[in-house]
Amino acid sequence: MKAVRVHAYGKPPSIDDIPEPSISGPLDILVEVGAAGLCRTDLHVIEGQWAEKSGVKLPYVLGHENAGWVREIGSAVTNVAPGDPVILHPLVTCGLCRPCRSGVDQHCENSRFPGIDSDGGMAELLLTSARSAVKLAPGLEPVDVAALADAGLTAYHAIRKALPLLYPGSTCVVIGVGGLGHIGVQCVLATTATNVIVVDRSDTALELAGSYGKVHVVKADGRQVQRVLELTGGAGAHVVLDFVGEQGAEADGLAMTRRAGSYFVIGYGGRIEIPTMDLIFTERNIIGNLVGTYTELDELMTMTAEGNVRLHTQVFPLEDINHAIEDLEAGRLPGRAILVPNRGRRI
Repeated sequence: MKAVRVHAYGKPPSIDDIPEPSISGPLDILVEVGAAGLCRTDLHVIEGQWAEKSGVKLPYVLGHENAGWVREIGSAVTNVAPGDPVILHPLVTCGLCRPCRSGVDQHCENSRFPGIDSDGGMAELLLTSARSAVKLAPGLEPVDVAALADAGLTAYHAIRKALPLLYPGSTCVVIGVGGLGHIGVQCVLATTATNVIVVDRSDTALELAGSYGKVHVVKADGRQVQRVLELTGGAGAHVVLDFVGEQGAEADGLAMTRRAGSYFVIGYGGRIEIPTMDLIFTERNIIGNLVGTYTELDELMTMTAEGNVRLHTQVFPLEDINHAIEDLEAGRLPGRAILVPNRGRRI
């Protein structure tokens, strides 16, 4: 089968012919990939940022945002059947450890993370677990939802954690309206009555954010912190959702957060530096976010089926992976890049 593999860090991935995976365990499912999302984590993987943390051996297949159709199932699988359209939670989890039994399966003690520490879904077939599969509602196609498996799930996970803070009359700043942020804005508007301020350097991204509903748009032109403070009466936002997390956004995010407010780090790649005295004096909270739970992915699929969340995407054939990467690096993708294997083209 065709697959996108990383052979060396700092080098473009290649399209390889590799053996097809096969069912080996009772809870295994083999999925015909209909669509795989491309995100900045893939760029960070290629750069080598994940090499030490993941411990993966090269070469291996990229792709942690995957949706498709079940082809084969293991002997103990009862929740899906061959032919079912599914979106896949990014992690393969055991279901037995304390985090899994507590419902925070993204912290499973025995997890596997296809596309990060093992072969992922930028291929014609993906071997995963029945525990990862969420069946799609009628009318939803894999190409329409694949990026929600991580980008959407991560955005929704952060917003679910922030919900108690986003009461009517509060203010929420969303930094970055790209692949993650454009989903985050929709989730905030669909689940809260907070006042939303969107910050981005792209006029196209700001226009897209404005199309989702009542939001204040602020151009990131060097005066973005001042503008946010002006819009909040000098106090700053109750919640800042930072979907960038690098290139100065992390410093902006903290500066936009009011006393006793909460700064949610969702995008990554940069560093947060703040004197402990300042953190104590202002009593601000800094909150990290990793993917999300299976339940949250199921909820997000319901919101999508009801039309509350829509992905803004550009579709590429699997063979055009490096073209898609170039567009993402150059900021030419206002939404999300979706890779479609030839075999999975049922759209």
